[in-house]
Parts: sequence; structure tokens; C-alpha cells
Amino acid sequence: MEIQIAVAKANKLASEESGDTLEMVERPSGGVSVVLADGRSSGREAKLISSLVVRKVISLLAEGVRDGAAARAASDYLYTEKNGQTSAYLNILSADLETGTLVLTRNNPTPIFVAQRERIECLNAESTALGTSRNIRPAISEVPLEPGTTVVMYTDGLSRAGMQFGQMLDVCTLLESLLEDQEPSAQAIADTILAEAIRVDQGGPNDDMSVVVLRVLTTLTDAVRRMTVRIPVNMNAIHS
Repeated sequence: MEIQIAVAKANKLASEESGDTLEMVERPSGGVSVVLADGRSSGREAKLISSLVVRKVISLLAEGVRDGAAARAASDYLYTEKNGQTSAYLNILSADLETGTLVLTRNNPTPIFVAQRERIECLNAESTALGTSRNIRPAISEVPLEPGTTVVMYTDGLSRAGMQFGQMLDVCTLLESLLEDQEPSAQAIADTILAEAIRVDQGGPNDDMSVVVLRVLTTLTDAVRRMTVRIPVNMNAIHS
């Protein structure tokens, strides 16, 4: 069995910095967690907020704190730091090898899609953004870590793609068609979903967009762990 995790991100049109922050951490008891936050502001302020949340969650997960507790602690921390004046959306996707499960934690109105055993489930239970009050609880789901599973989570910039042009991105239908026609890699799924979101936004993202895809494959290529990162850089922005 092999776990693939892929990410595709795009900044809001004409924005040099994304308000979405994503990091991965290996779990001390085995496995890996992906933490994705979206600062509910704009520009540099949004990035500072999402980075603050992700750093807090990552540090707690690395210490062995459970996902839900890490999300609640990050919310209280943000509330204290910003006096309840700002908020952030949060997703945590964990492959927990100790329990043999995928743990999906949401403080985010956007759903998470889980394709497993020839059906796609939409996890969209009500949840609240971090930092708006104390004792905010996330929506948590847990599914078996088994071959053939695909998980897709994303920020709200992607869910609103195309709205201003009278179009809607149907992530569930798109995922279903990808899984029916072939055996795509996690990266191919992430790239296709993001490309379709940009297309319905007429080629210019109206908001920051991030999509994370996890796939559990039956076959094991080898025993080597790999991670590749590609970041386009605007040299003019660096020198300005």
C-alpha cells in the first residue's frame, strides 16, 4: 500500500501573496498530516493569520496532540492574539498509521470529498471558523485507511470559482469522472481540479485557491519516501 499526497495552489489574480497556508508534518506515532488554513482577510494580513494558525497546529501535531484538540487550541490562540477580531478556516487531513484511519478535521464551510468503495461521500457537516470565540469545536470524520481511497479538500476560493460568471464548479462530478476513466495520480487530480476552477473563473482566479488530494494505492513502488515542491517565482516582485 502507498499513500500519495499532492497539492495545487494558485494566487488570486494580480496578488503576489496567497492568504492560504499549507504545511505537512510526520506524526510521531506514524503517518502524516496536512494542515491547510485560509486567513479571513486579504493580502498580507490574510497570510499572517493563516501562517499563525498553521504553525500552531503543526507544532501540536508534532508533539502527539490529537487533531481535534490541536484545532481547538489554535482557535483559542487566534482568538487571544487577535481579540476575536479576525478568523481563519482550517482543514487537517491525517493518515494515521497507529489507528489505520484517515482523520478529517474541518473548521471550514467547504466540504471534503471521500471516494471509497465505489462511492463518493461529501463531508459537509456544519463547522465554525477559528478565532471567533473560545471553545470552538471542529467537525471530525474518520474513515478506514484502505487502498482505493481518494480524498479531496480545498479552500473556499475554489468553491466560489465561476460564480461571478454564472458558472459553478462541480468537484464531486469532476472527481467521479476522473476516477472512472483511469487511475490518475494524486497530482493529476489536484492539477485537473485547479485548472477547471481557473477555467470557470475565465482564466483569472477571483480568490486564492488551494486543493489537496490524498490517494491510497494498492501497489507499493518502493520503500523510499519522496516529496517534490514546485513554486513559480516572479523575479520582478523579489527585486521591487
